[in-house]
Amino acid sequence: MLNRPLLLLTTLYFGAVCWAQQPDPALSSYIDSIRAIDNHAHVMAFSSADDKGYDQLRCDELPPATTLPPANLRFSPDIQAAWKALYDFSGSSASDEVLAALKARKDAARKKYGDQYHDWVLQQAGIDIVLANRLAMTPELGAHFRWVPYEDALLFPLDNSAAKSLNPDRRALFTMAEQLLKRYLQMTGVNAIPPTLDEYLAKVVTPTLERQARQGAVAIKFEAAYLRSLNFQPADKKSASAVYARLTYAPEAPDYTILQNYLFRYIAAEAGRLRLAVHIHTGSGCGEFFDDSGSDPMLLSSALNDPALRQTNFVLLHGGSPFNRHIVSLIAKPNVYTDMSVLELMFSPAELARILRPWLEIMPEHVMFGTDAGSFSPGADWEETTWMGTRNARRALAIALTGMVADRNITTARVKEIADQVLRRNALELYRLKPAP
Repeated sequence: MLNRPLLLLTTLYFGAVCWAQQPDPALSSYIDSIRAIDNHAHVMAFSSADDKGYDQLRCDELPPATTLPPANLRFSPDIQAAWKALYDFSGSSASDEVLAALKARKDAARKKYGDQYHDWVLQQAGIDIVLANRLAMTPELGAHFRWVPYEDALLFPLDNSAAKSLNPDRRALFTMAEQLLKRYLQMTGVNAIPPTLDEYLAKVVTPTLERQARQGAVAIKFEAAYLRSLNFQPADKKSASAVYARLTYAPEAPDYTILQNYLFRYIAAEAGRLRLAVHIHTGSGCGEFFDDSGSDPMLLSSALNDPALRQTNFVLLHGGSPFNRHIVSLIAKPNVYTDMSVLELMFSPAELARILRPWLEIMPEHVMFGTDAGSFSPGADWEETTWMGTRNARRALAIALTGMVADRNITTARVKEIADQVLRRNALELYRLKPAP
């Protein structure tokens, strides 16, 4: 016999779920009209095949994968929609033939728009300003891009042989970090690692940060979870100096960690002095040996609670996924923010809305839009992922806010204010940005 109460409950449940995934049309229209600020992207130069500046730790230089990439990052309707929207190109697969035809369309667009090509891509996505994670900015990036350089290399000035021996990914990643440190040494006029920690701080670390600030950086970036745990515990300078002084041999891992912890907090404090926000990769990353447990943003608690660092603003990139619930308590702190970058590429808008909603209920003033746009898969490069990420993020935000209004968490008057904060105003205020012309 049919269980009528159960049937009614099931009907109401599935009806509520289906309804919750349909955002209010007026709200969606308003959200689509906002010129967004992309908090985090890996912007590719024109000669993207030769561009190594889009990241310090490049996933495409890790050992070849033996498993499939995440399902949502493979060829999908989203990629097809991006091709059509950007280049009026249709393709039913990511075959070599189709990708060659797509490249011809993209090359034609680059030729047509010239130095305005990157700005044209942003216009198609409804983006005003992008924070570009790059080793250095390139000439074709103009008024719509702001610089976010990398600092992980500064954390590892000693012999990294022990860390390199852990797995093939760490070997490749530490090699890239060491190459960047050599570059920073050269740019500060230092030929070798200075003999004392005081000299290293005075001649390399601080000058590097000050140079980046002078050259227009609005934040700095750590990808430390690719190299070690995010558990940066307090470390005193005397102990760190003793570790640093032993330059002639590979220090034991626990000792080296003391130095890294001290350097992280020193750099964070200097960033606060220079009014640079500190971006930190949280949550899962690329590579088959990535230490997911070491990427939990909750591991940063001691640093985020350090009174000496309260003048530094921290941005926990990628919402810490799969530890996204941990973000809820952390963004309640006065100097801690998060963004949704990469999540709109990994998950559906409905799932992203579920992730976003607790953040928006606790502290919408500390939540920002971001894409993490870059080269993800064949046919999904910076341009396509910028368009895809923006479209999916807007829909997810509309779904989350529609549900909050329906549940009387917020008023209809407040909903547009939150949408504007997340997509634009929070970033404008945090980085003291002026809207691009």
